Amino acid sequence: MAEKDRIEKQFDFIREIDKEKFIGRQTYLSDARRKENDAEHAWHMAVMTILLSEYSNEPIDVLKTVTMLLIHDLVEIDAGDTYAYDEEAKKTKEVRELAAAERIFGLLPEDQGKKFRALWDEFEARETAEAKFAHAMDHVQPLMLNAATEGKSWIEHGVRLSQVLKRNQSTGDGSEELWEYAYENFISPNLEKGRLKKD
Repeated sequence: MAEKDRIEKQFDFIREIDKEKFIGRQTYLSDARRKENDAEHAWHMAVMTILLSEYSNEPIDVLKTVTMLLIHDLVEIDAGDTYAYDEEAKKTKEVRELAAAERIFGLLPEDQGKKFRALWDEFEARETAEAKFAHAMDHVQPLMLNAATEGKSWIEHGVRLSQVLKRNQSTGDGSEELWEYAYENFISPNLEKGRLKKD
């Protein structure tokens, strides 16, 4: 009976996280036809981590980092997506996301709920090599898509270079090499073409 209760909780969680597919983001897909959702964002970063982990500043546990990235935005099922450059929404982000983490990870059997919550907390703290690299992926992925769509989201929101640099001030903590690549290939060309506003 205990085993049945465990599997029921696991499937309750699995059904609940399907809602991540409905959480829209502001970043467009590479063809610029529509914006990505949180689940697509998570999948993309997971694959990126497997491919790009060699550029981490420090050795990382790839599976741990992938797991962290697959679960870190699940809280947005309750809290909603907070756009990277929405300063007003960022003021309440932490409170909204903490409450969501309690509820969503609380659906799991206790051992798994604690494990996922600990990974989520680790991501938020940005102190371990895995968390730093995960944040680098979380920042580089939308930079890449903005570049692929000729800055479509940046143009729509009137994003300035200073905002992008502030958002990415810790990207190099996870990977100096990927941050330099992203700046040279994704940011700089869009700045030169006026898709990102100069300060």
